[in-house]
Amino acid sequence: MKPGVNAYFPVQVCHVKVEEDALTVYAAPRRIERRWETLNILLITVRFSSPMENVIRVQVWHHRGTAPRKPCFELNFQKPHVEIADSGDEATLKSGRLTAHLKKDEWGVTFKDGDRVVTGSGRRALGIMDTADGVYIREQLNLAVDEYVYGLGERFTAFVKNGQTVDIWNADSGTSSDQAYKNVPFYVTSKGYGVLVNHPELVSFEVATENVERVSFSVKGEHLDYFVIYGLSLKDVLERYTALTGRPALPPAWPFGLWLTTSFVTNYDEKTVTGIIEEMARRDISLHVFHFDCFWMKEFHWCNFKWDESVFPNPEGMLRRLKSRGLHICVWINPYIAQQSELFEEGMKGGFLLQRLNGDIWQCDDRQAGMGIVDFTNPDACRWFQDKLRRLLMMGVDCFKTDFGERIPVDVKYYDGSDPFRMHNYYARSYLRILWLLIHILFYEGLRPAIE
Repeated sequence: MKPGVNAYFPVQVCHVKVEEDALTVYAAPRRIERRWETLNILLITVRFSSPMENVIRVQVWHHRGTAPRKPCFELNFQKPHVEIADSGDEATLKSGRLTAHLKKDEWGVTFKDGDRVVTGSGRRALGIMDTADGVYIREQLNLAVDEYVYGLGERFTAFVKNGQTVDIWNADSGTSSDQAYKNVPFYVTSKGYGVLVNHPELVSFEVATENVERVSFSVKGEHLDYFVIYGLSLKDVLERYTALTGRPALPPAWPFGLWLTTSFVTNYDEKTVTGIIEEMARRDISLHVFHFDCFWMKEFHWCNFKWDESVFPNPEGMLRRLKSRGLHICVWINPYIAQQSELFEEGMKGGFLLQRLNGDIWQCDDRQAGMGIVDFTNPDACRWFQDKLRRLLMMGVDCFKTDFGERIPVDVKYYDGSDPFRMHNYYARSYLRILWLLIHILFYEGLRPAIE
């Protein structure tokens, strides 16, 4: 334990509350034998429930008076049949084949399928950590000797996560580090279960590192929320996970074909692009999508969503000529608005850009000089951003490479009051969602029949 950290682990269950669909227990961090020992002591509140069959939700609180913070993951809760019992030294909650067994006299939670142990939280696993930096809640779930952990989103490290430290914090990092663009606080194991930590903010995982028999995860604050998702196979686990979190629509066939990009070529025009495409045809290589990277827009103007007229004087005609070859067209975008872009003035006046705590526009020179960042919690900003992209879709562009959205600052305020730490990872989801909505709006309006 680091100096200055006070840890409080549940030792003894003091009270059990049985509800129609949930089991709540109140645990003390030391044994209580006399009533006066209940003074000057904290209680750890743990609630067990089930959002769907074979899934058990565990919610842990230190102080429950903390106001809820936005954003939150959108989850699909059902009302499965659960069996709850409180007798003797044990309380249980069963959903489908999965049962949470809670020991009351000496703290411990075991998740079982009949007599088969799936995982569990044992002695000094769950804890309230009081530090100089604030309160954290940590949980540790048991691993078997031959159990392997996979997942935690897009990662560029070893596929088996045992022995790794993983911070769920989106970063523009490239593919040669342990950082990642698309972090997801969900893992599965070779024993046929998964764990989703229901927090969009920073979640720190220690996967069989500090303790080789456990997966540890922690979040800052007074509340921890996670789901144990059980299945007879990893396919069953993923079926339930996606039923809980949502499933994507199946794209049309062409995105699964071969894509070609200008990539980091900085000087290109229609002649350059046509030459590349013709060379692919000469080599009899079937091409489905051509992507215009960064410099389809003018330098220092990213993003203004306008073709650089000095290079592409007739973009509509060029797109018609390229699409006549049977190609689909993609262009590169991001949610950053350079100061030299005419959209910066629009965004500033409309209140569409993230602000500093003092009300100034948050700006930096990291990617584009003086760039601001679109605030997707503002509905007007979403419509404004969509309108810029709508023009490109109507022109003949088929899709967008939605780059960036990872380097989102936390010293900002959002239009809807969202917590900036929770928005750091969640921002990319908001960014992608407005494009998804735009495509579907145009499709249902009948304005883009070419979009399958």
